[in-house]
Amino acid sequence: MNNFNWQAIIFDFDGVVVESGKIKTQAFAELYRAYGEDIVTKVVQFHTQNGGMSRYRKFRHFQEHFLNKPPLTEAEEKQLDIRFSELVVEAVIAADPVPGAIELIRQQSGRIPLFVASGTPEVELKVIVERRGLAPYFTGVRGAPALKKTIIAEILATHGLKPESVLMIGDAMADLEGAQANSTAFLGRVFPGDPNPFPVHIETVPDLRSLVQ
Repeated sequence: MNNFNWQAIIFDFDGVVVESGKIKTQAFAELYRAYGEDIVTKVVQFHTQNGGMSRYRKFRHFQEHFLNKPPLTEAEEKQLDIRFSELVVEAVIAADPVPGAIELIRQQSGRIPLFVASGTPEVELKVIVERRGLAPYFTGVRGAPALKKTIIAEILATHGLKPESVLMIGDAMADLEGAQANSTAFLGRVFPGDPNPFPVHIETVPDLRSLVQ
């Protein structure tokens, strides 16, 4: 992965650019705390096992499978989304960067296009990227409701990129599956001490410092 002949790099955001994974976990726990600790445990477990999945799909899953309630109305889903945003946005903006991420982004942005492909809602994601001062470095910042594999496919097509010459860096199986669906290269980031979600043959790093030239 240190051979930087990539045409482009696509970054997931939470857990790859910013140490914000735990912030999202705490927000989901807080949203569902009124339903009791058993539900909170299930919510947190599902969230951590499905990194990269949009929050909207998680809200719908929790509603139907954990709370055994009718599907969320559009208004109910929007209210959950607003409350979740209130819990996470400022915290994500203030969170520490993943070691090496900012250096890598600054170093590579002058020579190849860089992109973000995240499960975070796109409008919210763009605010966070802008507020962190990273917007000038990225050619594109994409998020939910589009699926990750769709975002990657659109990036490749729009910019005329060869899949095998593009690197996707992610911290969840959704990132790997999006990369595999589009035949791009993939590098997994696993936070030190966390379980590795990836198959054994997938190359992983504890942070991005080893990629900085």
